[in-house]
Amino acid sequence: MKRREFIAGLSTAAWVPVWPGTATAQQASGVARVGFVHYAVEQDPNALELSRLFRQGMEKLDWTLGRNLAIDYRWGINEIEKARLAAAEILRLAPDVIVSGASPATMALKQATATVPIVFADVSEPVLQGIVDSLAHPSGNLTGFTFLEATIGTKWLELLMQIAPHLSHVAFMSNPASGPYSQLFFRSIETASPKFGIQAVIAPVHDLNEVEQLITMLGRQPGSGMIVAAESFNFANRKPIIELAARHRVPAIYGLVDCAPNGGLIHYALDFVARYGGPIASYVDKILRGAKPGDLPIQQPNKFNLAINSKTAATLGLNVPTQLLAVADEVIE
Repeated sequence: MKRREFIAGLSTAAWVPVWPGTATAQQASGVARVGFVHYAVEQDPNALELSRLFRQGMEKLDWTLGRNLAIDYRWGINEIEKARLAAAEILRLAPDVIVSGASPATMALKQATATVPIVFADVSEPVLQGIVDSLAHPSGNLTGFTFLEATIGTKWLELLMQIAPHLSHVAFMSNPASGPYSQLFFRSIETASPKFGIQAVIAPVHDLNEVEQLITMLGRQPGSGMIVAAESFNFANRKPIIELAARHRVPAIYGLVDCAPNGGLIHYALDFVARYGGPIASYVDKILRGAKPGDLPIQQPNKFNLAINSKTAATLGLNVPTQLLAVADEVIE
């Protein structure tokens, strides 16, 4: 199946436009209303930090809560059904701009409105998913910031094999509901696997019970390792995933920040949190001042974080290569 054919089949929900009145909430009240729909759980430290950075970024651009800015949050939106409900709720509040995190929220909002400006924050392959027409000229009412390209799957596999060269098969754990693009990442892993003499399989999970079943099975099979996909479901459940991997002694690499410092063996991930204080706030400001989202090019990431937990490596009986330690951004002792 071709990549575009695969993506085209991901979303079959009917498109229902929501048309705002001719006068926006900002024009009527002098207060700009921003909807904020995100996959992080509300009390997650990363959620608290990115919301703080976003408010701080907006303040630097002369938008202050309680004076000329209101923000309506919806947290924990990590799959499409939740996203559709959150989109409807946010749109009823007549926002001037909506910030959306990850694919489920962005796709639901795209289906729900063709007019309210949307700045997406962490969407992988937005063109292939049919979210925008192109990176340079997104057109329509969406613009934003990409998350990862599918080729990063090869990098995850290479790093995992450097730190655990004894592996003979690797499972790519992904939730299809929160990561509709997961097949694209797996293809790059599968293509690279013969180079390392391993078997790569995709392992779809839908809840924590299936996660536990998968990791338990991997723990019983010698030479098993795991790549944890960079998706909102895995991000929200990263703590129990890390704990299960440790309990069953499964070497794993995570495509998510905040994993190695919390016991994960290794992560290679985009530090998405910092974006909210500068670039994302800047795009929201531009739109509130009259810019059209379709005229603002999609921004791509250029800074990734490699972190290694040497204590976890020792517990698993792994020796971290010196050259890998030398290039790591962070080593947790």
